[in-house]
Amino acid sequence: MEQLSNRIQSLAVSATIAMTKKARELREQGKDIISLSIGEPDFKTPPHIADAAKEAINSGDYFGYPPVAGYLDLREAVAEKLKTQNNLNWSANNIVVSTGAKQSIANVMLSLVNPGDEVVVLAPYWVTYSEIVKLAEGVPVILNGQHENDYKPTAEEIKGAITPKTKLIIYSSPCNPTGSLYSRQEFEEIATVLRDFPDILVVADEIYEHINFVGEHVSMGSIEGMHDRTITINGMSKAFAMTGWRIGYMAAADWIAKACDKMQGQFTSGASSISQRAALAALKADLAPTKEMTAAYKHRRDVVYDLIAEIPGVKNYVPQGAFYFFPDFSYYFGKSFNGNPINDANDLAMYLLEEAGVSTVTGQAFGAPSNIRISYAASEEELREAIRRIKEALAKLQ
Repeated sequence: MEQLSNRIQSLAVSATIAMTKKARELREQGKDIISLSIGEPDFKTPPHIADAAKEAINSGDYFGYPPVAGYLDLREAVAEKLKTQNNLNWSANNIVVSTGAKQSIANVMLSLVNPGDEVVVLAPYWVTYSEIVKLAEGVPVILNGQHENDYKPTAEEIKGAITPKTKLIIYSSPCNPTGSLYSRQEFEEIATVLRDFPDILVVADEIYEHINFVGEHVSMGSIEGMHDRTITINGMSKAFAMTGWRIGYMAAADWIAKACDKMQGQFTSGASSISQRAALAALKADLAPTKEMTAAYKHRRDVVYDLIAEIPGVKNYVPQGAFYFFPDFSYYFGKSFNGNPINDANDLAMYLLEEAGVSTVTGQAFGAPSNIRISYAASEEELREAIRRIKEALAKLQ
């Protein structure tokens, strides 16, 4: 007899993973599917990073359990990176290395959130935020940004979402799924609001930090009064094309870092020893390969923006970072194909998969039911063909 816990039964499946799995299954059946659903660089890990991993294996020195929080030299390199690139003054003791930024966020939520605590989730949001909050028995309070402000909730809107139960605020910048960035002025306005609520902490997901098309990346923790109140999340996956290496990290006040170390010690212990050596090489080298990848993403963004602009009824904007578009497709809701109605973004994403052979992700999973996320971490040829198919499929709706 199946007797699953209430916890797992109430946990949603990751929409991005689910759609990617569906696309993979269709491919295995011989169908021509272009996948624009997964948030994964299509570049290879730079050779100097892979070489560092090979050297670690060949040395024979890294086959034992690593420290739970990560090797000291890697944590020191993270601290140095945060100091020089982000104006964040943390030591190695404030860093916990995990198996991806996702685990870093889970460690934070499970360490800080009590049953009934509220976590304000700036939306559209990465699909996992709200589910991890619920797993920690907290209450996600979804605060939706407006299209007119590139989907970024304002300081005043954040103030309006705060209650006596608010424990944390979580966001990503550059944002997954919108590609929007918060400016220094916007963060200063939010910090001004939070000065009246000194017990509220901020979880700043900066995993797309280097995929930035406008220049300055601002860390919330660098804003006056926010250093010790901000938990910075980052990792190697996006900037260094290291998704499969599974290395993320967090930086926070000593008491939070110790709690996350304790939590991780009971779940996974330390992240892969070999991956940590690769991460160290990535952090110590210059960012030339990352800048090359970012330049390619910017070119693709411009190409895809122009192509989407040719589709009637779609409300779009220009992303400032990451590698996603998040257009509003509500113009097509209420239409149908062969008698099958398109009621919402869920229906539309499935229609595009089945009719156009293009996998996207419904905006419902990101807290924005009128939108669909389109990843442009694919070749220009694939992107041109995918948008052509989407335009053609949408024209069939009546």
